Formats: sequence, structure tokens, C-alpha cells
Amino acid sequence: MSKIRIAVLMGGRSGEHEVSLVSGASVAKALDPERYDVMPILIAKDGEWSLDGEPVALVPGSDGVGLIASLSGGVNRVVDVVFPVLHGPFGEDGTVQGVCEIAGVPYVGAGVGASAIAMDKAMFKTVARSLHIPVVESIEVYAPQWRANPGAIRDEINGALPYPVFVKPARLGSSVGISRVTGPDELDAAIDEALKHDRKVLVERGMSGREVEVGVLGNDDLQLSPVGEIKYDNDWYDYDTKYLPGRMELHVPADVSLDLSDRLRDVARRAFVAIGCEGMARIDFFVEDSGDVRVLEINTIPGFTPTSVYAKLFEAHGIGYNDLVERLVQLALERGAPA
Repeated sequence: MSKIRIAVLMGGRSGEHEVSLVSGASVAKALDPERYDVMPILIAKDGEWSLDGEPVALVPGSDGVGLIASLSGGVNRVVDVVFPVLHGPFGEDGTVQGVCEIAGVPYVGAGVGASAIAMDKAMFKTVARSLHIPVVESIEVYAPQWRANPGAIRDEINGALPYPVFVKPARLGSSVGISRVTGPDELDAAIDEALKHDRKVLVERGMSGREVEVGVLGNDDLQLSPVGEIKYDNDWYDYDTKYLPGRMELHVPADVSLDLSDRLRDVARRAFVAIGCEGMARIDFFVEDSGDVRVLEINTIPGFTPTSVYAKLFEAHGIGYNDLVERLVQLALERGAPA
């Protein structure tokens, strides 16, 4: 039986480049070399793709197959499936998924539309509200309007949202560019910081309660993980808290009632289906002190080290890391090449 030729994409142009490198290396290592011919593709911060130091590109082949094409006169290599382990813009937002669609290659995870909606937190909120999926109250701020009339935007925020608020880029992850704002005097600096990363910014109501997560696995027949709870030693779940050792603890299963667990898993399923996700996603929630459940975001390419939340959620569900990676590849192949 011939090996499945799989390209694992890692790195990328976003502010989550380093996190992606760790995730991608973990995925590549988990793929059984007896079954897979793994091509680890490094995407540099400037966007150049390389394989073993040689510049390459993913292109459609003449006989209907995808190719990892050498750009320096080397050998072109057929690819059967792509596993994008990319976080943030230019990877998790539908752009790389579009490249795979053009090349006609099956790929792991959500398609172009679902990836774009999930990456854009403001767009996701619009879809979610239309389907009565509970989300956090927020106000959108756009760079041109902020430059033209910051006073009007300040008045809108101060009139609509109690402090503290969280100011975040609309299309980024890993808590990059996010600020917790405790009063009006901190608002301008937080918006300016978020606008360094994205032309669209969300200002969200701060909440008091618990941060919990649910993993989803599958295309049509969905498996939902147990609920996990994130606990940390900081005022909020910032970048350092997420990635520095010992700053965050994941408790799976979370200490929640059966009723709350069922509600969270039901909303996770509805959110996954609502935007047309496939393959995988991690749904992040906030459970307020009142008991109300709010979806924070959908991560269509969650962190993928063996200690990352998504992997730990499914480990508690009886699916180990290597088996999880294998299942995701099989889901991509079952979905098949883009039409």
C-alpha cells in the first residue's frame, strides 16, 4: 500500500507564527512514517513557502492532482492532502483553504467560508445573533471612522458598555493585540494598539464568571468533547498566560452540572453547524456568574501541541493525540478533493 503524501503547513504571516511552528512540528511528528510521506512546509513571516530550504508552492497538476512545486528547478512532488496548522490571518481565515481549493487538494479542517466567518469575530457574532446563538455584547470600531471621529466612538462605547471592556483585533487569535480596559482614560491606547493588528476592532463587555471550552470533531457525524475549564493566575487569559508554562490549568471534565454541560455542548454543535464548519473546531465560552452562556469565538485551527486544549479535550474523550491527528486526516480524505 502506497503512503499518503501529506503537506503540513506551519509558520505563516500572522502574529501567531511561533505558536504555529510548535503546533505544526507536533502534528508532523504524530503522523506514522509507515503510512504517511510527510512534507513539512515552512511559511515564513514574509509569506515564502519552503520545503527543506527550497522555495515551493502548492499548485494544480496537469492530471488533476495537487503538486508541491519547486520554484528553483527541483522535483515537483504530488500531494494527497494538506494539513494547515496555521493560526490567524493568512492561514486560519480561508486564504490557504482557497489555495487548496484552487489546487484541487483535500485539506484538514473548515472550508473557505466557515474559516473566514470564524476568523472574523464581528462577522461570527452577526451570524450567531441571527440564529439565536448567545454571544457577548460588543461594538465594532473601524480604522477610518476612528481616525475621522474618535469622540463619537468614545461616546458610543461609554454609553453602551460598562467597564471593564476588552478591546481586541477582530481577526486575530492567541490574545495578540488584546487589552483589558478598566476605564475611559485607557480606551484610546487600547484601540490604537488593536488597530496595529487589524483595521477592524471589537470592544466587548467584560464578564465575570468561568471560561470553558468544547471541542468538535467530524464532518457530518459530530463528536463533542467533554467540557473543559480554563483556570489561570491572572486577571484575564492573555498571551503569556496561555503559553508560558505553569500559568494556565485545564480541568477536563469541568466541574459543571449535567444540565450546563448539555447546554454548552448543544450550543457548540449549533455554532459549528451554523457557519458550516467541517473537521474540527474548538468553541470557547464564557459562563457568567448568572449562569448565562456566551460563545466567545470558534477556533477552526486550534493550538495543536499535545498539551494544547483541543488535544486535551479529546484525550479526556478517549482519543489520544496521534489518533486525533490520524482522524483529522481521514476526515479530510473522506470529504475529498474540492469540486
